[in-house]
Amino acid sequence: MSGPRLISEAIPRVAGQVFSKKYIMLGRLVTRWAEVVGEDLADKTQPVKIRYYKKKGQEKPDASLDIAASTADATLLHYRKDLILERINLIFGDRWIKAIRFVPMAANVPLPKIQKKKILTEQDSNRIAGMLDGIDDPEMQERLKSLGEAVWRDL
Repeated sequence: MSGPRLISEAIPRVAGQVFSKKYIMLGRLVTRWAEVVGEDLADKTQPVKIRYYKKKGQEKPDASLDIAASTADATLLHYRKDLILERINLIFGDRWIKAIRFVPMAANVPLPKIQKKKILTEQDSNRIAGMLDGIDDPEMQERLKSLGEAVWRDL
């Protein structure tokens, strides 16, 4: 059993099991957001919603993407709109997102930052394993060790 992973890495897998196609696509966008909008705007903006719309007589629906951004950042994104659409459609291999809409977000509200996990040394791992010596069930012991290592990395 491997240790915990970033939520952004698990979103596409979890979304694929639970939600519809649009949530899978939103999960892919979240995991590759810096590639889509650029490193300079990735931590200031975020994809919020994918809206599907179907015109009369159209077989396959098109989609638009809502991006949360401050007014200033939305202006910068507006100039990159065609590039962003191209990058998104390159990721998915299809031109299903046809439009981008910018949703206002307060400029002074920071987006949550992904913290780097602490490196778990062999000594730390052995210390956690030592705490679990009294547990007879090997599967339970392994799961608790994995949990302990995850908690240790988050300290």
